[in-house]
Amino acid sequence: MSAKENAAISQLLSLLESRYALRVLWALKDGHPQTFRLLQDSVGGITPNTLNTRIKELREAGLLQHGSDGYLVTASGADLLKRLSDVQAFATKWAAGQAKRPAK
Repeated sequence: MSAKENAAISQLLSLLESRYALRVLWALKDGHPQTFRLLQDSVGGITPNTLNTRIKELREAGLLQHGSDGYLVTASGADLLKRLSDVQAFATKWAAGQAKRPAK
């Protein structure tokens, strides 16, 4: 991997590692806009201040936008979520395997 590619993945992961960032995007994966309050409820446990911060960061990154009906992902955000759907499939399979492991 080139230095430029490493920098790009590092920048994206840094954004997504921020608390609740992925959960905010994931809450919007169905493509339907959500108001601030509905998005807060969808994410669960996020304070208004933290949600405002994540929205600002995700908007600046071009992954989220605010339309007349509320917040929704951009085309780039939808592309990222599509690629992350493989992670969801893996997580489901992984969790099932974890449940079968004997307790230590």
